[in-house]
Amino acid sequence: MEPIPALSDEDRAAAFPPIDPHSAHEAHPSAFYTRTVFNRLEAWDADDRTAQAWEASASFGGDIHRLWLRSEGERSGGSTESADLEVLYGRGITPWWDVVVGARHDFKPGASQTWGAIGLQGLAPYFFEMSATAYVGNSGRLSAAFEVEYDMLITNRLILQPLFELEFNSKSDPARGSGSGLSKAEAGLRLRYELDRRFAPYIGIVHERSFGDAADFHSAEGESTRDTRVVAGVRVWF
Repeated sequence: MEPIPALSDEDRAAAFPPIDPHSAHEAHPSAFYTRTVFNRLEAWDADDRTAQAWEASASFGGDIHRLWLRSEGERSGGSTESADLEVLYGRGITPWWDVVVGARHDFKPGASQTWGAIGLQGLAPYFFEMSATAYVGNSGRLSAAFEVEYDMLITNRLILQPLFELEFNSKSDPARGSGSGLSKAEAGLRLRYELDRRFAPYIGIVHERSFGDAADFHSAEGESTRDTRVVAGVRVWF
């Protein structure tokens, strides 16, 4: 049997020709994605009136560079009690994590104001969705928000979602009801059923608590420093 000849440098060059990066880019152009998610769109009975809340995000861009829009707020008795909008540039630093930088504008409570924002968001090990964002406001005022949630699949369509949020501030702000240090914590447990992957009604229970000066501000207004509520809503994405 004739032995197989050893590979030469010419053989290797023929098997792996150099690739023109410009040609490769044209052959495989970057995809552009858009996605809008209303993670929470819910209502509950608050004393003698109905209250509503929302948390939504939208992203536009490719695998590395994206524009992010994030918003959340609450309404009670037909009036808006809190609302904000964030506009952020996000850059993927790993397949699962983005660094974001941009601005947040608070419409309510109190007088409107704008913050600079920088943060990190993505998927931690074991599929925990996490976000941590720091904000810089007027006169060097600092704020930070941390959120983590997890989808527990009971069946392919029935999903239990625990959620935990923390809010920190460097200074107290009586007009906004926020205190220095740990100002507010919220824990929620929502059970949703995906009638369709893009539409899922849910029910849940949420516990919210104020701390420090924030608790004092609420007490001075005759409000409770703790609130537990049963909510119902829908989760929608497109």
